[in-house]
Amino acid sequence: MDAERDLTPKEILVELDRYIVGQNDAKRLVAVAMRNRWRRIHVDGPLRDEITPKNILMIGPTGVGKTEIARRLARLARAPFVKVEASKYTEVGYVGRDVEGMIRDLVECSVNMLKAEEGAKVSTQAKTLAEDHVMDALYAQHEDLRADSRDVVRQKLQAGTLDDRPLKFDVADNSSPMMSIFSNAGMEEVGMQLQDMLGNSMPRKTRQRQATVRDAMHAFEVEQRDRLLDPDKINKTALDRAQNNGIVFIDEMDKVAGREGGHGPEVSREGVQRDLLPIIEGTQVTTKYGIVRTDHILFIAAGAFHVSKVSDLIPEMQGRFPIRVELTSLNRDDFVRILREPENSLLKQYQALMVTEGVTLRFEDDGIEAVAEVAAELNARFENIGARRLHTVLEKVLEEVSFHAPDIRGQTIPITAAYVKARLGDILKDEDLSRYIL
Repeated sequence: MDAERDLTPKEILVELDRYIVGQNDAKRLVAVAMRNRWRRIHVDGPLRDEITPKNILMIGPTGVGKTEIARRLARLARAPFVKVEASKYTEVGYVGRDVEGMIRDLVECSVNMLKAEEGAKVSTQAKTLAEDHVMDALYAQHEDLRADSRDVVRQKLQAGTLDDRPLKFDVADNSSPMMSIFSNAGMEEVGMQLQDMLGNSMPRKTRQRQATVRDAMHAFEVEQRDRLLDPDKINKTALDRAQNNGIVFIDEMDKVAGREGGHGPEVSREGVQRDLLPIIEGTQVTTKYGIVRTDHILFIAAGAFHVSKVSDLIPEMQGRFPIRVELTSLNRDDFVRILREPENSLLKQYQALMVTEGVTLRFEDDGIEAVAEVAAELNARFENIGARRLHTVLEKVLEEVSFHAPDIRGQTIPITAAYVKARLGDILKDEDLSRYIL
């Protein structure tokens, strides 16, 4: 619960704007949803438990930012986050993924987040303990170091001068038989280890490894960090965070929309919806870390809804997503902004990749506009795949540079409109070729 950040809706919007271009309606809605979770936590008395999150349904074509908005929101909130596809689940009575698996994944994500956060707090202590173990092994196996004091050896270890020396050392053997459980929709992997079930009553096995001092330091550091952590506290806090701060993003919701009138052996889309309902409405799910209530988990569903409509969902499902927002298709101007503005824009990614080869890419304004123009035209002529079209176009534009980069070290390559047209001209003229390549 302490992980929920005290960000106002305006601050959340500013943060989302750093990575996502446009779609202000959707960003405002998720900003309010996130703030409402903070508000609920600060409500006094029993009313707090009665306030449930208002789940969101995002409607829009692929590549317009639905997943990215949800993922960035979770990072801002430091909330456990999982993305699942509704079409991967099957209704009760068929072998396939059980809908409760998404909650187990969410709890696993929450536990890993807590381990990383708590591990960072004890990292200095774990490193010191790891150095002690490595020095003991070095003194036992390398005679030339025995004349040096521990302080001198520690200094050499920290400076990295001993990194490549061979070392034999014992590490904890965590390989235990995995266990599976049968749920109402078939077999579900839980990854439950014997050690998890029996706790500390079972002696830990060790095995001997031979590696470099660098690898030994890493192995000992991980082992010591795990020993310094309190697993009971982590599991309890992780369950609480998953229940109150967790975000589940259910993609491809339109793929399970539709109501079948007949009966047959096929897996029913309406049946999948009915299996999803209890999870979204609020139920208890058993995980290896404990029982999780899903009442206060925020569910964000998304789908293109080209063929099917939101009204094709069963009424109960429609009622569980009271907040709906339609994301707009991206045009040429949006593509220009997407290429220029975000902190992790594609242009910055390609420039960073080429810098590793000693090559500088200089994207001119007319070159950026030409790429955006081509992407918008292709989306209009063929399937509209949103901003993902930019990946395809840029990869083709920069294919030659990427291939010859090791041989043109030290050069600056200007990407102009003329360069873009030269690389794509022949493909764009051929309708069939552009359909399959771009």
